[in-house]
This record gives sequence, structure tokens and C-alpha cells, in this order.
Amino acid sequence: MFGLSFIVCHLSFSSVAAQTGAPYIHDPSTIVECEGKYYTFGTGGGGLISDDGWSWHTGAERPGGGAAPDAMKIGDRYLIIYGATGGGFFGNHNGRILTMWNKTLDPQSPQFKYTEAIEVASSDGMEDCDAIDPSLLLDPTTGRLWASYGTYFGNIRLIELDPTTGERVKGNVEKDIAIDCEASALIFRDGWYYLLGTHGTCCDGVNSTYNIVVGRSRSVEGPYVDNVGRDMFHGGGRMVITAGDRVCGPGHFGRTILDEGVEIMSCHYEADFDMGGRSVLGVRPLLWKNGWPVAGERFRGGTFGILSERRGYSLEIAVDFQRIELPRRMGWRIDPNEPIVPVPNQKLEDVIQTWPTGNIAVRCADYMFRPHQIWTIVPVDEAGGYLSNPYFKVVIEGTDRALTATADMELTTQTFDGSDAQLWRIEQLTDGTFRIMPKVIPGKEGLNTRYCLYSVADSTPTLAEYDFNSDNSKWNFCKR
Repeated sequence: MFGLSFIVCHLSFSSVAAQTGAPYIHDPSTIVECEGKYYTFGTGGGGLISDDGWSWHTGAERPGGGAAPDAMKIGDRYLIIYGATGGGFFGNHNGRILTMWNKTLDPQSPQFKYTEAIEVASSDGMEDCDAIDPSLLLDPTTGRLWASYGTYFGNIRLIELDPTTGERVKGNVEKDIAIDCEASALIFRDGWYYLLGTHGTCCDGVNSTYNIVVGRSRSVEGPYVDNVGRDMFHGGGRMVITAGDRVCGPGHFGRTILDEGVEIMSCHYEADFDMGGRSVLGVRPLLWKNGWPVAGERFRGGTFGILSERRGYSLEIAVDFQRIELPRRMGWRIDPNEPIVPVPNQKLEDVIQTWPTGNIAVRCADYMFRPHQIWTIVPVDEAGGYLSNPYFKVVIEGTDRALTATADMELTTQTFDGSDAQLWRIEQLTDGTFRIMPKVIPGKEGLNTRYCLYSVADSTPTLAEYDFNSDNSKWNFCKR
């Protein structure tokens, strides 16, 4: 899609499903967390729940039916906004946007009870806007709450809501901010407001052309301009995500921040070819390139070197370097007419007999695409996952020698036995590099969400607290 500075060169990915379970949904809301679970709501009422962010099932509840909701936590409550009608349903464009609150999203909680829905906007079917597809933005700089809504059947509009009541701010006048899109979303980052819109055709399965575009502005009220200076009110928009990887029709953008520098975007795919053309939830890393949001690629595993961002040295097992024995010949002494004979890569069977048995420590050194530096990363389906991916095992290619976290916050390699200390969470960061974290650290309670693979010195990998502002926390993958 674009060339970032990180190294992911022609990775040989294995096949991994986008999400497991039953991730069937259309027009999903932004994914929100509530009491350790993840929720997203869709058109028609209801939605999906996930215990870990990877496996999804039905069960989320939202009254009112209608279409294309959004969800946001404000304080200790959850605000839901949705379109009651509109969208050309049954041949009309009369629409109503409503909001309601709940103290929890867990239908099993005794506190689960939605407030009565409040109308905050409408369309009469004759005006140049269709009141549907709303989204929410709580401005972190001012505390003001905004909602955008609208479809192709007119303009995208902006209104202001009261973040305490969810009602329309008294006297607020809607403002038209874009055309030629629907399912809009507003986000804020580094002094910029971003308007994301879903462009193209929907509701046609494998023939849907939905894609997501973006413009930005220094003001929440616009104008929203794309990367080549086109105003979204005149049809502009820079591409964020389009079809590919056997899915098509991405629409209804949502942004979820997991940690500093760790963000995901959610959407639906109008059709997943591998799931019979069904509309499914999509979760992708969210990257930022020169101030613009771009969908990253799902990490799926493969075989490659693991290089530190700190120095570019390779993660390897601590064994003696084995030379490839060839005559040493200076370039100027080679006859140009001499036949060229390619040099084969060093093979595992050429060197493994020199490796010690038992556990072998881990270090970093110059990358030479040698067997002790080549790792195979494979999803472990039965181990569950996290928001965007399953857990992975990381082994030296051709062996069952697995990267393992130790109780003293160090690293070793030992025979893979499926223990949680040998399972790894791998996430693409907003700058395109990767964070690599053990699922658990022996002796520490619960899932590990704090400590990552860390290059404490050029040649010394360890486990340390994740810090997005330090290259010590970041890694890249490269073809051998």
C-alpha cells in the first residue's frame, strides 16, 4: 500500500482468519471495552461480544433497532447513538438520530438498563441530508461532544451534543462538512481533526465497492481537506483502506487506542470470500504515515529474521557462528568469463550438530540469514488471542526450539510445550514497527500487557516495560 521505513520484505505469511467465532455484523460501532470484554453494535439491533478481542459471538444488546450505531464511554457511562430509520429504507429518506445511555454493556449485569432514547437530529426525506450513520467524537482538547451523520443521499452533517445528557446543545445549528460518502467518523490526533467517510457502493455482497477515505482540518467544523488539497465537501478524500486479502467493501471506520502507539481500526467487510461472502467484523492495525491514518496489515506469522529497531541487529540463539567455507577471492582477481555458480544458503543440518542440547540463551548480532537467526512464527489457534490476532509461537525454523519468557524477566529457548510463557502477542505499532510481548511472565499474575521484548543494549535482548518513545521496544521482520 505504501513504503514505510520499517522492514517487512516479502513475508511468507500463513493463513489466519480475520476473526474467529461468529464475527457476523453490518455497520459496526467503534469497539469499546467494558469490564474486561469488548463490544460492538450493528444495524438491526444487537451486536458482538468478545472475551479476548479475537473470538467474537453474538449477545450484545441494544434496543431501538435501526441502523449503524456508534458507542463511546464517557466518564463511567456508555453513550450509544444510532439512526432510527433513513438510508433509503423502504424507499424513503426520513431519518432520526437518537442517543441513549447505559451504566454497563454487559446484559448479565444488574446495572444493565438503557435510558429512554432522545432524538438529536432528523431528516424529512426532502432535504439534502439523510439522518443515519451517526458517529461520536469527544474532543480531548475542549471536552465538547460532536456527532456526524449522513449518507450519499445528501451531505454529511456535524452537530454538537451535551456530553452530560447526550442531548443536542441548545441553539446548535447543523453544519454540512462533506459529500459523496456515508458512515462518517470523527477522530482527533496531534492537533488535527480527521473526518473519515465510507465511499462506494454497499449491500451488494462480493460486488460492493465500499472503501474508507479521509480528510483533515485544524477545526472540528472543517474544512476537511485531503492529501492533495481537495475539500471533502467537494468530493475529496485520501484512501485509508480498500478491498484486498479476499475481503471487499470495508466501511464504518472505528478507532480504538490500546496503548501509546498501539491502535487498531475496526470496520465491516461487506463480503469475506473465505466466509461465504458474509459481512464480517474487520480489525486491522492503524498506522500513521506523515500525519495520515492508514490501515496496516494483519500479522499472520511466517519465516523471517527478527531485527531490532534500535540497531538493526538480529535476534538469534547464542551459538557459535559457523562459517561458510569458500575460497576467499578478491573481486578484481576474478575472471569475468568464469561461470557463475550461486552459493547456497547455510542449512540447518549443516550446523545443528554444533549447537548445545537443552536451553539456549538469546542474543542479538549482525544479521547474516543463518539458521540460528531464522524464526518461524505460527499462530496457536487453541491459545486464544487479543484484539486483532491470535497468540503465536516463535521457534527456530526447522526445530521445536521456542522463544520463552523466564521468571527473571529474561529470554531463553526451549522445547515448545504450549505453555503461556512461550506464546507471544505481536502487534504492529502506529509507526509500522512491531511490539512483541509474552502472554504471561512466569511468577507474575495474570496476562502480561506491560513487558515486551526489549533491546536493552545492541546485543542484549531482555524483557522490559514497553515504551513507544524508545526504539528499544520495537522490532521489524525481514525475509531471510
